[in-house]
Amino acid sequence: MGTLSHAIAPSGLAVHHRASHRFSPPSLRLLTTSGGVAKNSNRIFAQSKSQSRQQIDFSDPDWKSRFQRDFEKRFNIPHITDVFPDSVPIPSTFCLRMRTPVIEDFAGGYPSDEEWHGYINNNDRVLLKTIYYSSHTSAGAECIDPNCTWVEQWVHRAGPREKIYFKPEAVKAAIVTCGGLCPGLNDVIRQIVITLEIYGVKQIVGIPYGYRGFSDKELAEMALSRKVVQNVHLSGGSLLGVSRGGPSVSDIVDSLEERGINMLFVLGGNGTHAGADAIHNECRKRRLRMAVVGVPKTIDNDILLMDKTFGFDTAVEEAQRAINSAYIEAHSAYHGVGIVKLMGRSSGFIAMHASLASGQIDICLIPEVPFQIHGPHGILHHLKYLIQTKGSAVVCVAEGAGQNLIQKTNATDASGNMVFGDIGVHIQQETKRHFKEAGVPVDVKYIDPTYMIRACRANASDGILCAVLGQNAVHGAFAGYSGITVGTCNTHYVYLPIPEVISHPRLVDPNSRMWHRCLTSTGQPDFI
Repeated sequence: MGTLSHAIAPSGLAVHHRASHRFSPPSLRLLTTSGGVAKNSNRIFAQSKSQSRQQIDFSDPDWKSRFQRDFEKRFNIPHITDVFPDSVPIPSTFCLRMRTPVIEDFAGGYPSDEEWHGYINNNDRVLLKTIYYSSHTSAGAECIDPNCTWVEQWVHRAGPREKIYFKPEAVKAAIVTCGGLCPGLNDVIRQIVITLEIYGVKQIVGIPYGYRGFSDKELAEMALSRKVVQNVHLSGGSLLGVSRGGPSVSDIVDSLEERGINMLFVLGGNGTHAGADAIHNECRKRRLRMAVVGVPKTIDNDILLMDKTFGFDTAVEEAQRAINSAYIEAHSAYHGVGIVKLMGRSSGFIAMHASLASGQIDICLIPEVPFQIHGPHGILHHLKYLIQTKGSAVVCVAEGAGQNLIQKTNATDASGNMVFGDIGVHIQQETKRHFKEAGVPVDVKYIDPTYMIRACRANASDGILCAVLGQNAVHGAFAGYSGITVGTCNTHYVYLPIPEVISHPRLVDPNSRMWHRCLTSTGQPDFI
């Protein structure tokens, strides 16, 4: 088996056994032609942005039931009883009437609170979609058939269960943070540790510097307790450190066995979750009684199916400082142009929301919407118009936007991600060159706040999200689930099978109402 970076690189998503033949409902678009919906036969394809297709025969009167059954099968979350059918659950040790850790040796047996109605039933579900689109031409429409038939799609509700499948005194839990920094990492670590202690777990460790910590003998695991993590949420970064890439999946599972770890909480993005799913599958292959639970960490907000991921709100809020600085610089200068580059490799959620929130952006550029720099419909032509009419302009660009316009670096990072060229610098240079050739003086200021934003502590909104995600990750592990991740769906917390959220990045829909709102705010034309 290759290194973990092979498993988490885009080509490595093949480790998900179901990924090659499924489609992801939240990004469904009816297959269309330039003339509209392709109605040349009774067999229509539902297509996702990952380009995988599933054939649906809409002439079959039972197609809707078949679709729902397939959906339920794909979103059925793995459970320990799938591998160990004879596993016997015990009453939950999570009891809000006793918030201190369980006493030594569990002398009085496991505490329970049968009268408490705070548990989640295993059959509780959350509706994945809440909008009924009457036509596939509606803004942001996600239709399965030409008539936009309403099809209920339910996912598992997250939270504490009345019965658990791990005895707390036999649990050794580990937490690992992978990828880059993101506001809220310490908040999630803190809540996982606190919730584990309430269940009665005494052995909690942190794996240093991502997956690398499983193989590097010089990196010792860190003992964690409420005392250790009590105030870590007051600062940014990660108590455990982060890194990209790592050893092979087999080596990681070997390390888990050697350390006696049977609960693993993985904080990371798409690539990290791909690795977590591979670890989960390897544990099942070896018939290990192990729970692997992910907590989606991506500042770009590009995880499928979820309302948002932690760190995103903080990023949008902190980006306001950079945008306001660029606006003041541009507004105070003669023919001033301010350019701000924000995070967003594949998706432009931060740039879009930050632009809409600030009300100071004239041009917002994201990876999902192509644009030209030169020509009668290019950015520079519009900048000239803004300079003439307003005297200044502010541009917000996502890091992954316009990569087709600049020279490729042909380099990759440790996770297998392509290293992008700097689109912000490119626009800055082209703006200076264009106006100099036109004989028009301009004062261009360029701001890249990326690392300042990543290192921030979480704001109040993200702090709450992180707290609940951390708690629900522990609840899911004790309930016997593995190979899952936790997130919010329509404001409710849910458990989702990892393969369903990492088949491809979540993208901004150029036909969505939110992008239309952003365009209304900026007043920008199409740059094509």
